[in-house]
Amino acid sequence: MLTPERHQIILSLLKEKQTVKIQELVELTKASESTIRRDLIQLEKGKFLKRIHGGAARLQGKLQEPSMTEKSSKNLQEKRLIAKYAASLVEKGDCIYLDAGSTVMQMIPYLPEDIVVVTNGLTHIGPLFEKRIETYVIGGYAKHKTNAVIGRGALASLGMYRFDKSFMGVNGIHPEYGFTTPDPEEALIKQTAISLSREAYVLADHTKFSEIAFAKIADIHEAAIITDGLDKEVAGQYENKTRIEVVTP
Repeated sequence: MLTPERHQIILSLLKEKQTVKIQELVELTKASESTIRRDLIQLEKGKFLKRIHGGAARLQGKLQEPSMTEKSSKNLQEKRLIAKYAASLVEKGDCIYLDAGSTVMQMIPYLPEDIVVVTNGLTHIGPLFEKRIETYVIGGYAKHKTNAVIGRGALASLGMYRFDKSFMGVNGIHPEYGFTTPDPEEALIKQTAISLSREAYVLADHTKFSEIAFAKIADIHEAAIITDGLDKEVAGQYENKTRIEVVTP
């Protein structure tokens, strides 16, 4: 079977399914495992798919944006694991920025109380109050889908503060295209918060890697990444580009 034929089979199968396994493709194309691996590498470079452990996955749409409710219930165990580690980096006396991301929200139960938090996450306010953490909410347009405060007012409000650490959620992480999210206005708020922080962290489970959303937030070197079980081959693409902390149960 010719290479273009195999590629077409792989892409057609991914249209039907969100993920495919290497062994499944070997049986379907009658090609060797090494040939299929080379095919997947080539298709990933062409931005047709992303490689995952043992196979490949379909890329999300550039403008695809799950709601806060959808995000909060997805990969919850992994998010809590990442969030608990991220919270351990916060020290008493820190002033930190918490982005409106669903993984970032999971940090709140683990945070020390003697800190100051600035946030644009409307869902974060209640849990922060319960912890009796001193909280500032930036002003602006309240976006219903993600429960994030964005827009010109939010940007002006955010500029009044400086942070020891900031913690961000993203929709895509790519070694060349950096951190991305579907909404340019949300991207600008995230980008600004990173620039105002002494240390910046992106909290993202392994599914966010190799994804590219519509709006760029920052280059890959501008924030460290905290994630869960990342494939070694994927992690190797980020070597010498940024710091990645992989947390395990």
